[in-house]
Amino acid sequence: MVTTTVIADLCIFLLTWNVGTHSPRDQQLTSLLALNGNSTCPGNQLPDIYVIGMQEVSTKQVLKIFQDDPWVLKIASALQEHEFVKVEAKQLQGILITMFAQHKHIPHMKNIETEATRTGLGGLWGNKGAVSIRLSLYGTGAVFVCSHLAAHDDKLKERIEDYHQIVDNHKYDSVGYRRIFDHDFVFWLGDLNFRLSGNMSAWDVRTDVENGRYADLLKLDQLNLLREKGNAFSLLEEQQPDFAPTFKFVEGTNDYDLKRRPAWCDRILHRVQSNVYPGIVLSANQLSYQAHSDYTLSDHRPVSATFNYRVESANQTFTDEELYEMTHGAASTPTAPNLLFNAELEQW
Repeated sequence: MVTTTVIADLCIFLLTWNVGTHSPRDQQLTSLLALNGNSTCPGNQLPDIYVIGMQEVSTKQVLKIFQDDPWVLKIASALQEHEFVKVEAKQLQGILITMFAQHKHIPHMKNIETEATRTGLGGLWGNKGAVSIRLSLYGTGAVFVCSHLAAHDDKLKERIEDYHQIVDNHKYDSVGYRRIFDHDFVFWLGDLNFRLSGNMSAWDVRTDVENGRYADLLKLDQLNLLREKGNAFSLLEEQQPDFAPTFKFVEGTNDYDLKRRPAWCDRILHRVQSNVYPGIVLSANQLSYQAHSDYTLSDHRPVSATFNYRVESANQTFTDEELYEMTHGAASTPTAPNLLFNAELEQW
């Protein structure tokens, strides 16, 4: 008889949102962050970890070395009463990623690193590119990448080049996890800017959307076609969207701006190396994938997904510390989040 020991059983909430340089000042994030009883985590519980990626965050304000972006502070304000702590944040011009976790998980998060890659203007400018957070999470190597790829229908080649540039240039110090796809768990989210192939008019696309013909439109989706051909993102999986295209809307409304063809620009993908360690099974069962039509701040809709991040051992009893030795190796020096800095944010 096989006996199973659960090392980690987490619900991770991922969100991507192109905010179109808007301030978070008047935004109520309770519903968006599933804080009002609408959680898709098991038992309707709050997520264990939030990872939020944003694009086109305003860079007009004067940057201060130790001051977080207003969006990070807004999210912290929404989460503080639920005893979440900020683990890390990384920003590259308008591209931002931040991670929050429940207090109880902090001791199980080590070797936290961030990275950034510019792809705008041939790698010289950070208006396009990616930021990421990687860490040892309950002994496993996890990385979360937020990217903003080249825009416009005719820039497919540039989007492919952006992806490969990010994969090639993102490098970390952790032993065994130098690159994105070295990790046991990879989550990639962002405004990937993939459009629909072919010559359908914006009006015809909108008609198909209004009639719920998502499956037909997704056959023309550039990201799906690229993954099938192996040109980009083929190592990742995506649950097919069953929501309307998330771009391009007239700001403040749910009406498409037909100057652009509606498209699923905002996506969340993942990858798990499920059986890479003897006696250990890794899994990330996707629990939800949805757009949030109530949030009309910009011309994009926010998109979220939840995953059941699970680490189990068969016929052996492992602690996550023992798993850490197996995965990251005894030679690496574990580093924990700076709780003094986090505590300051909690008081915000």
